[in-house]
Amino acid sequence: MKNLFRFLPIAVFLALVGALVWRLVQPDDTVIRSRLVDHPVPSFGLRPAFPTKPGLASRDLATGKPHLLNLFASWCVPCITELPLLDQLAREGTPVVGIDIRDRPEAVAAFLADHGDPFSAIGADPDSAMQMALGSSGVPETFVVDGHGVIRAQFIGGITARQLPQVRAALAKAAR
Repeated sequence: MKNLFRFLPIAVFLALVGALVWRLVQPDDTVIRSRLVDHPVPSFGLRPAFPTKPGLASRDLATGKPHLLNLFASWCVPCITELPLLDQLAREGTPVVGIDIRDRPEAVAAFLADHGDPFSAIGADPDSAMQMALGSSGVPETFVVDGHGVIRAQFIGGITARQLPQVRAALAKAAR
């Protein structure tokens, strides 16, 4: 019995190390959500991402109608797969606007020419300042903004066909 108590500190130490390792392997939440949901879009004015498309300003989102604000980049592979879905939403009447992250004008133009262009306006964010102001953790990322310029929902990662009902529901809720 006396020998068993000698190993108790080692057993406690191993249990503690095991618990810490398990928490590192199984984190609670790996997604960094924006703290701006249910808050107004930060005030901004971005120059056009390329010459044939208008730039984007925060006032463009407060028009009385909900918008999808999509953060994307020409170098982003998941951005390619969500473009047809954003285009579908745009054809259904949802204004879709974009913020292009750390890109060159010719790369953005070629990307949209090759993969489709659902955007009515695209602002350039060459140093990710607006991306950081929105609390975005990467591209692609999409925000539902109500007609008063308030962020109502956030979709992290590329929008998928399975998420379309959620996006439409968030847009409908933002329209109320």
